[in-house]
Amino acid sequence: MKISLLLLIAYLLGSVPTGLWIGQVFYKKNLREHGSGNTGTTNTFRILGAKAGIATFIIDALKGTIATCLPALFGVGINPFLFGFFAIIGHTFPVFAKFKGGKAVATSAGVLLGYSPLFLLFLIAIFGIVLYLYSMISLASVVAASVAIINVVVFPAYHFILTIYDPLFMLITFAIATLIIIRHRENLKRIRQKKENIVPFGWNLSHQSPTR
Repeated sequence: MKISLLLLIAYLLGSVPTGLWIGQVFYKKNLREHGSGNTGTTNTFRILGAKAGIATFIIDALKGTIATCLPALFGVGINPFLFGFFAIIGHTFPVFAKFKGGKAVATSAGVLLGYSPLFLLFLIAIFGIVLYLYSMISLASVVAASVAIINVVVFPAYHFILTIYDPLFMLITFAIATLIIIRHRENLKRIRQKKENIVPFGWNLSHQSPTR
């Protein structure tokens, strides 16, 4: 019963639609009606500005970190990554926003912060390199997710960052990374068409020209 309750709490934490509520309360804007229509960090930055975007990222990440810490806080001997996974599901399919949520990147980062900070730092480095080279948050997110899938298998073999094979961690990482990639399918389509949105820095090596 205690475990079920904590998993529900993790899901409800993840379900808080940060960007949507910030837009409605402080900016009188519904993010679903602007830009990509997504309620996550990237669209919040684009539509509401840096302050709202940073706040959204921090809160969305903290949802994952807090959920991952729940078993330690309440003395439950269950793999904490499972609780983080429920927060990610909540973020992606939030009960408080008609089950239409973000793309899971920020909350996934928060989960890794609570579970394996070094692995998170490695993926942030990959994200940053791809972002600078190609100027696309979407591509950087997809590449980082793909690298995560590969390295939960490779790193334990060399005792690098991830020192042991954790079957549940591997399975959930596969699921989360796949979810992130699927949630970016429209972005990948625009990348192929050279129309994906870009950030105002970096090299834009694929020469995207988004329509305005």
